[in-house]
Amino acid sequence: MTQVQSLPFDKEDLTKFAEQRKEPKWFTEKRLEALALAEKLALPEPEKTRITDWNFTNFNYDTTATSVQTLEELPEQLQKLLGKNEKAGNVLVVRNSRPVYCSLSQELRDKGVIFTDLATAIKEHSDLVQKYYFQVTPMNQHKLTALHAALVNGGAFLYVPRNVTVTVPVQSIYYQDAPSSGLVAHTIIAAEENSQVTYVENYLAAPSVGEGTANLLSEVTVGANARVQFGAVDHFTKDIVTYVNRHAKVARDGNLQWALGQMNDGNTLSENATLLEGDGAACDTKAVSIGSGAQKQNFDNYIRHIGKATVSRLLVRGAQKDAANSIFNARTKIERGASQADGEQTQRVLMLSDEARGDANPILLIDEYDVIAGHAASVGRVDPDQLYYLMSRGIPKEKAEKLIVEGFLKPVVDLLPIEGVRVQLAALIEGKVG
Repeated sequence: MTQVQSLPFDKEDLTKFAEQRKEPKWFTEKRLEALALAEKLALPEPEKTRITDWNFTNFNYDTTATSVQTLEELPEQLQKLLGKNEKAGNVLVVRNSRPVYCSLSQELRDKGVIFTDLATAIKEHSDLVQKYYFQVTPMNQHKLTALHAALVNGGAFLYVPRNVTVTVPVQSIYYQDAPSSGLVAHTIIAAEENSQVTYVENYLAAPSVGEGTANLLSEVTVGANARVQFGAVDHFTKDIVTYVNRHAKVARDGNLQWALGQMNDGNTLSENATLLEGDGAACDTKAVSIGSGAQKQNFDNYIRHIGKATVSRLLVRGAQKDAANSIFNARTKIERGASQADGEQTQRVLMLSDEARGDANPILLIDEYDVIAGHAASVGRVDPDQLYYLMSRGIPKEKAEKLIVEGFLKPVVDLLPIEGVRVQLAALIEGKVG
């Protein structure tokens, strides 16, 4: 049984924190409810990964940051994430858990689209936020989800009304540089019937943070016949412990695409789950990760088919170097009654050093007969034939190996819809492989 850790804060601390932020009563009550759960729930027990000594609770979750009036006032590192087309609007920037810049085009405002930081959303759109807050992910899933609900100090809210198509990507950037800071960010994306939207979020931190914590939770609701593309690049420094939980539910004929670049340098626990609730719902998940140094990572991808004629595709690619240790779990569950479901998953892990370790664990759970389901998994070294071919063309071995790994991870990089984010992810891959 996992030990229940004591918490370095209490009811009085949370109440004061909520009062300072002028939160509505229902949100404060949610915090206190979560605190009671966090005090008694145990940590999750990820397979082959010991997390009981990871820092999930000792950090400063109440920090400050100065707002900016234009994107040009942001640090150059953040400006590089913005493609030319995205600089016109539809951007949220959060620094040290505080929103410092937010813009949304007037055209989208006129159509009823809402995009703002979570703190503003719960004040200006309280009923709408309450409708979606912790409706996809259970708050009592385990200690880390309860901690998240108790301590949430940042996040984004994106609402797209029915029959509205958002043609320009919407982007959030989270940046931590305060010492010992903790980011507890909650993202809500609600796309109503027949709507379309692309959302991309970036997480990054400066070495000045030192030891810190990131507890990230995203809830995505895809309405009937709606389409959502969700891209993310996570890149926290090596002394930041990261827990990330991204969950979605997809209604009839809805379509969701995940494109996840999981590039943290520190210990990471990741859960990604999609519920194909309605008939004809579809999900396509692509994720890449590189383990380096002595970091420990555990990735769990879960897709559950409930509706009839639902379709899921899952492609996970990882590379391990130095003494990194990563677990890649993939589960596809087809429930009884989900006839004509089609679920396929593939996991590929490259080992780049003798000390590195990567485990790929595919699981199919099938409770229905009239379905298609399959999986493939492999853990191995760089293909010697590919390496020989490149070297025979005069490319040095080190560079040839690097090119192979970059090509191996390219399917996810190409899916990210914002140029600056694609460039960032490609640079992270190049840096970690090199």
